[in-house]
Formats: sequence, C-alpha cells, structure tokens
Amino acid sequence: MMEVKHYLDRIGIKEIKNPSLEFLTELQNRHLLTIPFEDLDIPNRARIVLDLARIYNKIILTKRGGFCYELNGLFHWLLTQLGFRVVMLSARVYNHNRQELGPEFDHMTILVHLDHDYLTDVGFGDSFRQPIKMPDGEVRDISGHYRIAKISEDNFELQREDGNDWKTQHQFTLIPRGLSDYNAMCDFQQDAPNSSFRIRNAYTIATPNGRITLSDLSLTVTENGKKTKAELSGEQEFYSLLEKYFGIKLER
Repeated sequence: MMEVKHYLDRIGIKEIKNPSLEFLTELQNRHLLTIPFEDLDIPNRARIVLDLARIYNKIILTKRGGFCYELNGLFHWLLTQLGFRVVMLSARVYNHNRQELGPEFDHMTILVHLDHDYLTDVGFGDSFRQPIKMPDGEVRDISGHYRIAKISEDNFELQREDGNDWKTQHQFTLIPRGLSDYNAMCDFQQDAPNSSFRIRNAYTIATPNGRITLSDLSLTVTENGKKTKAELSGEQEFYSLLEKYFGIKLER
C-alpha cells in the first residue's frame, strides 16, 4: 500500500501543511536532497515500468532513486494526496551537442496551481531547487540561475544562465498529460541504441552546498561552486563508492 507518511518520512518532512508555495518549495527541496536521480536499472538491471505502486516500492521502500518519469510521476502523486492541484507536462530536452530538441514526452515535468502557476521538478538532475512562477519567473539557488521564457503562444522554455547567455534546458507546453502518455518514451529510453541512458550509469543527488555525482567513469563532488573530479578504476570501485556515498548496495 502506498502511504503518504512513508513518503514524507523518506524525504524528511515532519509536518503536513496546507497547500502553499512555501510548502511546495520545502517538498521540492527536501526531495532533491534525499532522493537521487539515477538510471542504474538501464539497460541491464530491471525493467522500468510506469506503475505507481512499483515505483513507490523502489524509491520509498527500498530507498533507491529513479529517472524523470519515476521521480516526477511519484511526486505528482504525493502532491495530489497533499491537496495540491497539479498536472504532468511533457517536455522536450534540448541537446546542446546536436543543437536540437528531443521528441515529445522526452521529459516529464510538473505544473502546480496555487495563487499563480508554478513549474516544479524533482527529476531533471542538476536543476532548479525551488518552484518557478509561470509564465516568466526566475529563481537563483546553489545550482544556478534559471528562468521561464515564453517563446510562442503555447510553448515555453526552461533556461539556465551560462555566462552572458541563457541556454535552453527543455521546452514544454501546458497541455495536461497522464502517466501512461509517457510509456512509449520510457520504453525508448531503455531500448533504443542511441538512448543516452543505455551508454552510462549515473547516480546524482543534491547536497545543501552542491552536488555529488557518481558515474561508471568518475566521482564528481561540487561544494560551493568548487568541483572535484576523480576517475574510477573500474566497476568494483563504482559499487564501493555507491555504497559509501549513497548507502546503496546493489548486486553487480
């Protein structure tokens, strides 16, 4: 059975409050600090199926992480249970190497209706840590400076400041979606030879002053803007560091 209490315990929330921007900000931030973005089930460990009970068991009961459909899909459920009015949105991630947007449903993000609408997200890895007001809000936190830009009547972009430029993170519309709408892209991310998720293992979590990221090639620790990167010797060290830094012990 999926229980709100167990979920809140997992992210360190002691008190349920009425829906508000303050509570939403607390929920998003605590989620990012306690539940990692990770794709260790792809491609060879276990099939990712967009079933809420299955995702809840993985992330809440066994204390794993997940990727966007799992993390934001489950967060959408939590927010709904807590009385927020919330919808899933489809986003197309911008690939800066190829200079192109991904397909529809490439990423799941979330819109919350309060006094204003706010974009919130716990499944995009290193990204904004507090909700961004629609349609043109911006936030600045330890991870960077972000803004929403309206690019047409129906399309918006999440952008991140990079030097003197603003770089697109993803593009999205405000059309409400359901969890099953992401099934095809969830399968693609796991099966397509050109999917980035098939050629790496990554585990990353926010910290109060930065971020820790473990891949099958390196460990990167960012603290107050200072980044330290160490190359790994192989698979054995990867699993050893996974347990050391994240408390996760997985079968090889």
